[in-house]
Amino acid sequence: MENQGVVKQEVCLESDIKDGEMREVEVGGQKVLLLKSEGEYSAIGHLCTHYGAPLIKGTLSGSRVRCPWHGACFNIKTGDIEEYPGLDSLPCFKVTVENSKIYITADRKFLESGKRVKLMAQRQAEDPHILLIIGGGPAALVCAETLRQESCKGRIIMATQEELPPYDRTKLSKAMDANAESLLLRQMDFYLQYDIEVWTNKEAVSVNTDAKEVTFQDGTVQHYDQLLIATGCRPRKLKCPGSDLGNVRLLRTPSDASAIFQAAVGKNVVVLGTSFIGMEMASYLSEKASSVSVVGSSRAPFLNTFGKEVGQLARKMLESKGVKFYLQDGVKELKGDNGQVTHVVLKSGTVLPADVFVAGIGVLPNSGFLESSSIALDSNKFVIVNKFMQTNIPDVFAAGDITSFPLFLARNKRVSIGHWQIAQAQGRIAALNMLKKDVQINSVPFFWSALAGKSFRYTGYGEGYTEVVFKGSIEEMKFLAFYIKEDAVVAVASLNFDPAVSRVAEILSSGETISKEKALSEDLSWLKLP
Repeated sequence: MENQGVVKQEVCLESDIKDGEMREVEVGGQKVLLLKSEGEYSAIGHLCTHYGAPLIKGTLSGSRVRCPWHGACFNIKTGDIEEYPGLDSLPCFKVTVENSKIYITADRKFLESGKRVKLMAQRQAEDPHILLIIGGGPAALVCAETLRQESCKGRIIMATQEELPPYDRTKLSKAMDANAESLLLRQMDFYLQYDIEVWTNKEAVSVNTDAKEVTFQDGTVQHYDQLLIATGCRPRKLKCPGSDLGNVRLLRTPSDASAIFQAAVGKNVVVLGTSFIGMEMASYLSEKASSVSVVGSSRAPFLNTFGKEVGQLARKMLESKGVKFYLQDGVKELKGDNGQVTHVVLKSGTVLPADVFVAGIGVLPNSGFLESSSIALDSNKFVIVNKFMQTNIPDVFAAGDITSFPLFLARNKRVSIGHWQIAQAQGRIAALNMLKKDVQINSVPFFWSALAGKSFRYTGYGEGYTEVVFKGSIEEMKFLAFYIKEDAVVAVASLNFDPAVSRVAEILSSGETISKEKALSEDLSWLKLP
């Protein structure tokens, strides 16, 4: 039955779907995800709004479904996004049962789009309240959107020192030749529609918390009633002779990625760093450059996060693409000709040809403009916040990579985590507490890394783990790794083992402890794997 763009269609019998199950069905020529949980039926869009993962392969837990790829969560009764990454929610469709037959009624517009923007308030000129957001990354954007979604009608300003409005920074090392426009998380029309002012090329240089004013590099001063600091981090620069030569690069912006890519095609590339940025760049450039060499101080890539076994696998994956590794080594000097880098001299004495040199050796917080303020920073210059994303100063909040915050998974130990998903979650929590909602951050860290056409997934907080329990086979590149600390699972990583990591993330988010005994067991039925 169809009526003015609305379609009602029988999709299956009640007996076709059991409690706790999901099923893809077709409505009006489009796929829909039908779910039955706790005795009730619901129907939502079938693809994650982040990168389009099929949610049928994810994990259903109570009232929400979690994406198998990157861990985003959606409420199955409303379609609302409840955990990140991503921005948009899913459409939700009406489910009815007639004579033991299940029907779904849906608007064709939402069937075709597969996503929706949550309802947002409009700014009202008579509301004098000013909410100033310094920064233009994921935390800043989610904060601005959440404020409008929660009926904030004041003036929202997002001021970023970058040339572009918020974009998907995670793709910079994974798709280095991507067009900058294609990376934008929202088009400018979106900000205009919802009255979110976006100031680009606007760098904050100081904050006066007594006067509630921020001064910018161009000399302008902006008053605020509430302030969010979300300026993120910047790449750490290499300090050695020759580091000022041409084609010695760092990766931070789309223009950086484009410059590295263009300089690398058909040339010799040396990457310093064996963590995520360095390894992803090496992987992407391996098919474009004449040669790619990776230099690192550890004995295996990703050693601190993934451990030796997974790190060695990552090395083999890149070596199969021609990448050469120089581990337990470092850079002594960069040599050049006519102002351009030509060679990299390692501490071991090895000399590598280099037309392009890229350093991926960690980050530093963009907090220098706060050092003259009363806002508390930790010993590493990260902004100290509580579980509500509040700083020590009333009406001043912080979110994203720049924060040092209490992580519930680590018994509220204060940590700094540079994950896209955590930044988005913190942006939401900051917005809710700017509006006096009294909501704490309880997200479980979740990240991914793309190497040689395959994706590693990771969830939890594994710092200080003492043992790794493997399921599957590292050699066959299909495994699940449990990281153990004090007889409990504190993190997991996987390759080709979906949706195990998402399932563990859901368990950890509930506060449940996964014992070492459970990880050691051959019975993995508790993971509900397909």
